[in-house]
Amino acid sequence: MGKSEREKMLANQPYLASDPELVSMRQAAQHLLHSFNTLPPNELVQRQEIARSLFGDLGPDFEINPPFHCDYGCHIRAGKNLYINVNCTILDCNWVTIGDDVLIAPNVQIYTAYHPTDPAMRITGVEMAEPITIGDNVWLGGGAIICPGVVIRDNAIIGAGSVVTKTIPANSLAVGNPCRVIRQV
Repeated sequence: MGKSEREKMLANQPYLASDPELVSMRQAAQHLLHSFNTLPPNELVQRQEIARSLFGDLGPDFEINPPFHCDYGCHIRAGKNLYINVNCTILDCNWVTIGDDVLIAPNVQIYTAYHPTDPAMRITGVEMAEPITIGDNVWLGGGAIICPGVVIRDNAIIGAGSVVTKTIPANSLAVGNPCRVIRQV
């Protein structure tokens, strides 16, 4: 038997996001996100419970500030002491692995999903998704965009507004569009 569309998605193979299983999974995530994003500020315990049920894995001592957006949630794995500031978007069509002690500033965008560059293939509606890995003690500055397939190694800092298209080595400060290492930290 052939692979399901979800199996293709997680294998970075062309898949159809309109597949009923994937649509159902996204709708379930949207219901959780609606509750998460509309709770009163003093409902922190309930918001944390929703986040735990949304994420695939979520370590202890986290704070995720609404609004928060993702496609599925279940493909996001995060370690301890995660901090996500307002208006973060994670397109988790493939695995997004976030290490311990990660700081994510406002308006950060993390995109595993992408579309074919071949126009004939793109018009069929297929898309692909490549995993993203963010190491321990990483700080993603405000408005940073993390593109499909990127690995950001431990202790790296990504400057505000950067567009990260390639792997960033450990212990480095990287900025710009495209993002480049400017010095070691």
